[in-house]
Amino acid sequence: MSFSQALSGLNAARNQLGVLGNNIANSQTTGFKSSGVQFADVYANSKVGLGVQVSSILQDFSGGNLESTGRDMDLAISGNGFFRFQQAGEVVYSRNGQLTMTPGGELVNAQGAKIMGYGLQDSNDAFSSIAGGGQPVPITVPADDMAASATTQVNSVYNLDASIDQTDPNLLKKTTLGTGLGAPNETLDINYHYSNSFIAYDSLGNAHNVNAYYEKVQDNEWKVRTSIDGEVNVNAGAPTKDLNVFTLNFDKNGQLVRTNGDITGVNGSDRKTLDLPIDSGAESMEVDFVLAGTTQFANESSVKSLTQNGYTAGALVGVTIEDDGSVMRHFSNEQSRAAGQIVLANFRNAEGLKPEGDNVWSATAASGQELVGVAGTGLLGTIEGQALETSNVDMADELVSMIVAQRAYQANSQTIKTQDEILQTAINLR
Repeated sequence: MSFSQALSGLNAARNQLGVLGNNIANSQTTGFKSSGVQFADVYANSKVGLGVQVSSILQDFSGGNLESTGRDMDLAISGNGFFRFQQAGEVVYSRNGQLTMTPGGELVNAQGAKIMGYGLQDSNDAFSSIAGGGQPVPITVPADDMAASATTQVNSVYNLDASIDQTDPNLLKKTTLGTGLGAPNETLDINYHYSNSFIAYDSLGNAHNVNAYYEKVQDNEWKVRTSIDGEVNVNAGAPTKDLNVFTLNFDKNGQLVRTNGDITGVNGSDRKTLDLPIDSGAESMEVDFVLAGTTQFANESSVKSLTQNGYTAGALVGVTIEDDGSVMRHFSNEQSRAAGQIVLANFRNAEGLKPEGDNVWSATAASGQELVGVAGTGLLGTIEGQALETSNVDMADELVSMIVAQRAYQANSQTIKTQDEILQTAINLR
């Protein structure tokens, strides 16, 4: 019986050394999770045990350190969860986020497995929104150029100087503008106290310079005139009738006038719709010039903020991934659009996952059903871009455990040697 006990000890120690060796071999494998051996004694209705057996090899899914790489296609998970991949038609899971992009725009790992997530609502429209929820699919980044979009709204916030004396002609500035398509070859002289400009884009993506001229005409009232590319829009034959002239009215507190809680100080509303004719082959532009938040205080006239929603056409120049897994395409026109959203999967019992090699696991009955969601929600961790998760192998701990396993192997060998000597002594009895 002693021989079988010692042999079981040798086998157990050998298995432990194999697990330790595998851990050490993968100490530099991205996203690798170390394993440990659990032992159990063996009894068969006897007073003396029959040895030892390996009851299980348990995986340690504690997080590794995150290391910055500076590479846009490197991803790490901070917290719980796994990346979901499609490999050879099967769904597998990994903590290794080293991705590359194929010529077809698919995001894959080194083994060619495709990372999965929520795609676009319309597969035929590269600029449709993300189809949140539903069944995850392999994410593909379209290479389509972004079409131009005409400016339809400009939001501006100004402060206009309340201390200006509108009766002082020395404070007036003057300029001459053309009258454009409405009255060719005509000009219009205008006065103003402050001016500001912004860029607006037509339907073909051409950029146009729109100027706004502000003239204080009386206390708490300003006249505003706009031009596009140095020309104003007038009625044909009536160059003095500018279609884009409107007034700003302020109350005694320097705020735009309100009626029943609504802004009415911008020509009776909070905005003026500008009719901007252009001569570039594009459609004429109608732009809502929103001035909500504009004030009149005794400070120098200035612009506080200015945004507009148009842009020129753009080519794809880069791809990045956000903390919530959104795969963002960046275009040469400084616009960004999502191509999809990487999802994470979690399990009630991650230790029940089956290792498949290539740094991936597959689900089993022991792991339970996958729980899929967006990074940063529920118990799922966040996705860290330009970073990778290192192996969670503790080299110092593995080397100490190796010494202990080696001593156990040697001790069991001594048990066999001692039993052999005892048997030899018994055989030599006469």
